[in-house]
Amino acid sequence: MRRTAGSASADALHLEADVLVLGGGPAAAWAALAAAEGGARVVLADKGYLGTSGATAPSNTGTWCVPPGDNRAEVVEKRWQRTGGLADRRWMLRTVDQAYENLLQLAEWGYPFPSEDDGRLYIANLRGPDYMRFMRRRVLTAGVTVLDHHPALELLSDGEAVTGATGLDRQRHRDWRVDARAVVLATGGCAFGERILGATGLTGDGALMAAEAGASLSGMEFTGKYTMAPHGTSLNKGLPFRWASFFRENGEPLLGVDGEPLRNGIGSAERDVAAALIEGPVYARLDQAEPALADWLRRGQPNCFVPYDKAGIDPFRELFRVTLKAEGTVRGTGGIRVATETCGTDVPALFVAGDAASREHLAGSSSGGGAINSSWALASGWWAGHGAASHAKRTGRASPFRSRSRPLGRAGLRPAGPSAAGLEPAEIVAAVRAEVTPLERNYFREGVRLAASRERVEAVWREVRDHLAASGTDRLRAREAASIVANARWSLASALERRESRGMHRREDFPGQGPGFARSILVSGLDAVRLSGDEPAARELAS
Repeated sequence: MRRTAGSASADALHLEADVLVLGGGPAAAWAALAAAEGGARVVLADKGYLGTSGATAPSNTGTWCVPPGDNRAEVVEKRWQRTGGLADRRWMLRTVDQAYENLLQLAEWGYPFPSEDDGRLYIANLRGPDYMRFMRRRVLTAGVTVLDHHPALELLSDGEAVTGATGLDRQRHRDWRVDARAVVLATGGCAFGERILGATGLTGDGALMAAEAGASLSGMEFTGKYTMAPHGTSLNKGLPFRWASFFRENGEPLLGVDGEPLRNGIGSAERDVAAALIEGPVYARLDQAEPALADWLRRGQPNCFVPYDKAGIDPFRELFRVTLKAEGTVRGTGGIRVATETCGTDVPALFVAGDAASREHLAGSSSGGGAINSSWALASGWWAGHGAASHAKRTGRASPFRSRSRPLGRAGLRPAGPSAAGLEPAEIVAAVRAEVTPLERNYFREGVRLAASRERVEAVWREVRDHLAASGTDRLRAREAASIVANARWSLASALERRESRGMHRREDFPGQGPGFARSILVSGLDAVRLSGDEPAARELAS
């Protein structure tokens, strides 16, 4: 790994590598390991600390674990029926196959999976903190150079391919630059500033960087995934609410569409809870769980009960207030379009993995949830890392032509006009959240409301594009705000384009599925958002 003087300041860090991985979750870790296995010199730069950042680290996550056998195709087919017809069975089979191999690899490496009663390892579940701590050790052992607390701000390009990235060293207050033959974006999804587990840094940065390089996105309309949680907490683990009863603020039982009291907040009943939350506070009690089941829930999902314990509430006997937490593209399916078998994008030398990538191939219009997304991180990270290493090998080991590389970042970094002192990132994010997280706008969608939200978000984007700027480490917050606005624009434009209801995309003005929409909607562009699908010509929506 060669270090040279940086260009931004005398003490800036400059590295050269074959593969640069951006991100710090499981997809990034697997990508780094795969690239190193492929013989590449690898640098991994994370906004946080590899091993503790991202949505997986604080969670207990299952996987879509399907052992080889005759029923694998049957399991995939059963899951495909829930995808709204948009998933690809071949990609689903590839994913379960690769994820299973990687889980076995974890066992061979010595990851402490629990044992079944018959002594066999139970490899279907990963304890987030242990898993990511283990992956950090593997990445370091593989010789990867890890840059913790080094958020990327923008990609570099020579006009033909991506050639690296630049960013901030938050602890030393300096800039960094990595010239690389290939880049893997594993930066996670966009939570639109929602307070959910591990989502503080999930601001959609990778999507904005990819779009600036010319990549397209897919599935961005499928951001209507919400998870039930105790009110006022960051917990987004909805499993215990399968055994809940629900009540209005005055103590009356909440009734479903059938006129019966709700006894399950997951599945079709979620819609009834969402409608009631728009009208006023809703309370729950986990009184449908028998004592043995309650004990199993506490042991199997211990982090689900921390908020109750802190508040001195017994959720199995006492009422507590609930809410629905918006999860954006973290548990939605939208993200950067996967264009090749090795998770390459539309842009040469740029690869994508994990929640930064679209999961339409795998989940279609439904949520990937924790298990599907976890297996996708295992598989896509592995493919992207190997793909990036192969690309680097094909293009040779000579240093990239630094003189030809140019930074691609604009919004939040290099405004088109004079900077505006009163333009605050926190206020920008709040303005966007008001359009893309309320239940009455994003859970229950309708054309007029979507169009009004899009118009307001476009106005915010123009302000950001033309006037948002910052210096020093404040550039990170400005760039995150710009990323959240950009992801909201693509989501709203795609939601308006899909004039039907399918999966997480619920249109009150188009309640049924439209046969003409059994296809992906691609979105790209910054100054002008371009939409395309199966049509040969893209429709353009100018901002």
